[in-house]
Amino acid sequence: MIGAAMQGLKVAALKATEGATVGAGMARAVPPLALSLVTLGVAELARAIAFYEALGLERRVRQAEGVAFFACGTVMLSLYPRHELATDAGMLAGRAGQFGGVVLACNRASRAEVDTTLIRAVAAGGRALRPAQATFWGGYAGYVADPDGHPWEIAHNPGFALGSDGRLTLPE
Repeated sequence: MIGAAMQGLKVAALKATEGATVGAGMARAVPPLALSLVTLGVAELARAIAFYEALGLERRVRQAEGVAFFACGTVMLSLYPRHELATDAGMLAGRAGQFGGVVLACNRASRAEVDTTLIRAVAAGGRALRPAQATFWGGYAGYVADPDGHPWEIAHNPGFALGSDGRLTLPE
């Protein structure tokens, strides 16, 4: 079912980009892909939190349960239970060549930008993993794998500030 839906997205993406050039208005409607958050799937969340705090990373959004966020230069680092992260991405955990415990994330300013980014990624040769949908945390997200199988979460999180340059700012 998901495969048929994603094939439809790929066809729509190809139709939407027919005749588009780098300088075309559509090409600039959504900013270039930006890495805003790296999520690492971990076996033991408390142990992983302790490790990154010991390395001097500043933890943010401490009230979030079941996940940890850290300021990490221009990209934010997130720690999430490995099996739950694999499920969220629509992948299998623990199998070689399936899920390596890392999901790259690109945050967008709106749901429409999430949809457009997913469509473009599939049109460019990516593999749809999970269609965009409302999330339990109040946002909107979908997953796509790059041609090498690295999963990307494309998300809109109304609780996280996103600068015009695509830089994510986490609340204290």
